[in-house]
Amino acid sequence: MPTISQNKPYRIGRSKTGLGLFATRPIKKGTKIIRYFGPILDSRKKEQDEIENKYLFELNNRWTIDGSVRENIARYINHACRPNAESDVKPRKRKVFIRAIKNIEPGEEINYDYGTDYFKAYLKPIGCKCESCERKRRKKRAEVRAERQRLKEKVERKAKKQAEKLAKAKEKANEKAKKLNGKANGKSLNGHGPARPAKTTAGGKRRTGVPATLNA
Repeated sequence: MPTISQNKPYRIGRSKTGLGLFATRPIKKGTKIIRYFGPILDSRKKEQDEIENKYLFELNNRWTIDGSVRENIARYINHACRPNAESDVKPRKRKVFIRAIKNIEPGEEINYDYGTDYFKAYLKPIGCKCESCERKRRKKRAEVRAERQRLKEKVERKAKKQAEKLAKAKEKANEKAKKLNGKANGKSLNGHGPARPAKTTAGGKRRTGVPATLNA
């Protein structure tokens, strides 16, 4: 890891995306924090135009800074969609400085927006991990969980309502059956029940309910 002078207001430290650059003391808005530097590549030269890495900083259509060199401490600054710094590009001088656009407190990570082209090429495929995007993802996940819970409760309420409806219908059917049974029992008790069949004698003649007299 590169050595950083104690006079500098930053240090290299662990970040969510690997390594990052962190403030070691307050940095005021507008302060030039660090220079982004490295070999200057000329796109008109084929061998230089073919160089490819994620630390290339394009100054204009011709000149590009290859910031992959170890001495370029600014390469440790991570991207953020809502940054606290920005790149101050000076194409004619072929220089780039990272400047604070907010007051940065000690311990706070320094970051700037890498731009649309870099975002689409390197960050979008894997998902941006800056604090702003992480916060959006957390909010979205919370909304999804809330929507699932809402739908679950809706289904449970519907099932409960249906069960209550079926229970009421069953209770009414039971009450109706009890009433019908009660009416049927009442008819049997007041003498309107079914008539007894007449008995038949040994000779095949029907006997009435009057007892027969004995022969002398």
